[in-house]
Amino acid sequence: MIIGELQNKVDQVWNTFWSGGVSNPLSVIEQITYLLFAKRLDGIHTAREAQANLLGGDIEDLIFENGQDHLRWSHFKDFDPERKFEVFKDEVFPFIKSLNGRAGSSYTKFMKDAVFIIPTPSLLDKVVNMIDDIPMQDRDTKGDLYEYMLSKIATAGQNGQFRTPRHIIKLMVELTEPTPKDIICDPACGTCGFLVAAAEYLENNHEDMLIDEAQKEHFHHNMFHGSDFDSSMLRIGAMNMTLHGIDNPQIEDRDSLSEDHAAHRDAYTLILANPPFKGSLDYDGTAKDLLQISKTKKTELLFISLFLKQLKSGGRCACIVPDGVLFGSSKAHQQLRKMLVENQKLEVVISMPSGVFKPYAGVSTGILIFTRTDSGGTDEVFFYDMQADGYSLDDKRDPIKENDCPDIISKYREYKNGKGDFSDKKVKAFTVDKADIVANKYDLSINRYKEVEYREVTYETPVVIIDQLEALEAEIQSDLKELRGML
Repeated sequence: MIIGELQNKVDQVWNTFWSGGVSNPLSVIEQITYLLFAKRLDGIHTAREAQANLLGGDIEDLIFENGQDHLRWSHFKDFDPERKFEVFKDEVFPFIKSLNGRAGSSYTKFMKDAVFIIPTPSLLDKVVNMIDDIPMQDRDTKGDLYEYMLSKIATAGQNGQFRTPRHIIKLMVELTEPTPKDIICDPACGTCGFLVAAAEYLENNHEDMLIDEAQKEHFHHNMFHGSDFDSSMLRIGAMNMTLHGIDNPQIEDRDSLSEDHAAHRDAYTLILANPPFKGSLDYDGTAKDLLQISKTKKTELLFISLFLKQLKSGGRCACIVPDGVLFGSSKAHQQLRKMLVENQKLEVVISMPSGVFKPYAGVSTGILIFTRTDSGGTDEVFFYDMQADGYSLDDKRDPIKENDCPDIISKYREYKNGKGDFSDKKVKAFTVDKADIVANKYDLSINRYKEVEYREVTYETPVVIIDQLEALEAEIQSDLKELRGML
């Protein structure tokens, strides 16, 4: 977590951009991303130089050729502001755009549409000096720093994009428990928050994973997959993965709902996603097999159909859905829920309060967890009524004491291990038999099954209340007379 002096330094960088005329949060992060990448390239080149000197050989995978030393961060950062601006704008930035993967990172693939918009030499000079002063040797620090910057994006996108709160992402990762053998995908990856959290979970819970060469290769090159059609998000997301220590994640510029998805069928063992809830949809460009499952323009339904297509048999999915998916009465809604219950194994429905995504949106949402089986397997479903997530449910989202997230993880693990009694539907965590869900036309809204206990409240009779008011009034009048006599 970024706190204290380091947080202040990051805030200073952010404020400098704003005062310098770059006010769009997404643009600020993009420009910072380019500078961080320029600094990282120099660090990679320096490490390869050191290795070559140690072994007495040539530098492998040279990034900077002879005569390009002035393009390295360690060199141009000391130039005067005018020259620094000229070199970065006219040489360093085009150089970064032309790498096209040569630096060993998927980030470079998405640089072709990048635009350098820092307007003045003085602004660039200030920002470069500030970034240079931020310690970034430690991988965790780099990752936390970037996550902190991403948290400053407080505007929803035009296509239903908004940043998923990190604690909700961690909750979903904890519930699905990724393993070193998993192939993980987010088909609407944005800034790659889910993929980063999955990587962190694996490193914390499978410490020997990166010792084994095969697992290490899988982790850096084949484990993490993501796609999005927003090039800005892809650049930021790929950099996020890079700064969290994943060398070459498979991030693609692709509309996941298009016909292109056929190449990714039966490909993944775990999908973690918060797909777009709205936005225009072109029927002609949408994959026909998805429309066969759900003839609808609602992207949230089509994405669930997509997840089932992309999962391997036995693969599992945790995704965020708007409440409408859980209880919508349209034919498409009912068909999709029926398919999850009857043809797959629906395991978990978590109802979240409406303020979880503020200030981006006030929509009520839930979390679905299911496993692809194509042969059923739903006997009962674990429901949880989340009432607090550790933050206030207004636009400020200030930290509060009440937090159901740890209890959700604890209760679900008890349930999975066959411990505890979850038959009481008056509490937050309970199970519902498949037969009850079928009887309710596959409605998955928690209010359909949760039992509310009503208690009778008795009040005094009106005559007694009036007597009490008159006695109180008499006491007030007496006190007033006493006060008047003291004047």
